[in-house]
Amino acid sequence: MKYFVVFFFLIVSATAFSQVKEPSQKVDGIIISNTTRLPLSSVNIININKVRGATTDVGGFFEIDVQVNDTLHITSLGFQSLRVRVTNDWIKNKSTKIQLTEKAIALEEVIIRPFNLTGYLEVDTKIIPVKENYRYSISGLTQGYEAGEYSPNAFGRVLGSIFNPADMLYKFFGNKPKELKKLKEMKKDDTVRNLLESKFDRETIAVLLGIDKNEIPEILQRCNYSESFIKTANDLQIMDAISGCYEEYKVLKKK
Repeated sequence: MKYFVVFFFLIVSATAFSQVKEPSQKVDGIIISNTTRLPLSSVNIININKVRGATTDVGGFFEIDVQVNDTLHITSLGFQSLRVRVTNDWIKNKSTKIQLTEKAIALEEVIIRPFNLTGYLEVDTKIIPVKENYRYSISGLTQGYEAGEYSPNAFGRVLGSIFNPADMLYKFFGNKPKELKKLKEMKKDDTVRNLLESKFDRETIAVLLGIDKNEIPEILQRCNYSESFIKTANDLQIMDAISGCYEEYKVLKKK
């Protein structure tokens, strides 16, 4: 019996020890171009697991908090995005060198078509499209942003998704609770916020939510955001819109 008690406590202690999370550690690295071999500045690095960010300095150097098996999402204008997994070797050596590959960008001709105004107010007011949208504010931004018209339909779409298992929002919000919690964490990190405020490609948001970025417009449409907002908003505004819709969904679901 004595040996059994000792053996039991050993098992409990081992289980408790295995459940203790490894402490965060700092690793660093230098990001260079694979063609010029020169360091790249202003490269954005986001730890997808911890939702923390960093940016390279003029020497291509960065430092970031990580744990083993965390994934870093690395982006820079004109270069292909890259995901790097944090390994034991990296943590042991503390530093590494990462290469980014340049994108082959073909510029297309852009034709700007101005409004053909006549000079007559009554006629011109009918030519220029008027968007009936409201403007909302986001914490941390000085300018407001445009969202869809607030109406009973906006409430109905979110409410309908709660009781309709086939609805897109029902599936998305129901299957992504952990990912959606990351949206709140993103607001706490200035580096991540500044990155999203300058981006319009939806790539980082898609990576953090674990979805295809082509699904984002559909999610926002179901949340009743206007087409103009979906097309023109930066990634920080898009993140705030999805987060706001999710919070509304949770409140309605409880009721």
